Amino acid sequence: MPVRILIADDHGIVRKGLRALLQSKRGWQICAEVSNGREAVEKARSLKPDIAIIDISMPQLNGVEATRQIHKVSPDTQALVLSMHRSERLVREIIEAGARGYLSKDDADDHLIAAVEALRHRHSYFTSKIAMAVASAKAASGGSRRGVLTARQREIIQLLAEGKSNKEVAVILNISVKTAETHRANIMMRLDLHSFADLMHYAIRNEIIHR
Repeated sequence: MPVRILIADDHGIVRKGLRALLQSKRGWQICAEVSNGREAVEKARSLKPDIAIIDISMPQLNGVEATRQIHKVSPDTQALVLSMHRSERLVREIIEAGARGYLSKDDADDHLIAAVEALRHRHSYFTSKIAMAVASAKAASGGSRRGVLTARQREIIQLLAEGKSNKEVAVILNISVKTAETHRANIMMRLDLHSFADLMHYAIRNEIIHR
């Protein structure tokens, strides 16, 4: 059976490299390429790919939140997350979001094909470099400070940290400007943030965005 794959990465050269690797396998098809997390969710909703390869750091909606939403709108899509980071917290978050595999971009050349093969057969795939982090993530019972936020609030933090205005946030999320303003105020109060700089530092520290 053909394997239909969605690629989500905001760098065109990375998408090109991933496509070249994946298309070397007979029967594997790239059904869509997108450059941000929100587009990835919409393509997953409409195309129901077998595999979604998702960069952790994307504009509008990062890889963790995109994975979480893809898991909801297309439960049969197996998510493989790519990242330059290997922190235990990040591994825990992508597992909780519903990802079945996690690769460092440094390992993609050597492990991408094997990872997709594993996911297409409904098996998880993690390289030995992060195996300990995966074990710790599964055993962890606590959460980071970020865990006190709802999924919608994490979306809004990313958009605000990327410099979007309340009006732009409202348009992207299809909510009223007043609702966007209320979410922003609640986020600032809940996290004890007092300025845009504070919000930006929080987003970077908690890997909602990357700089």
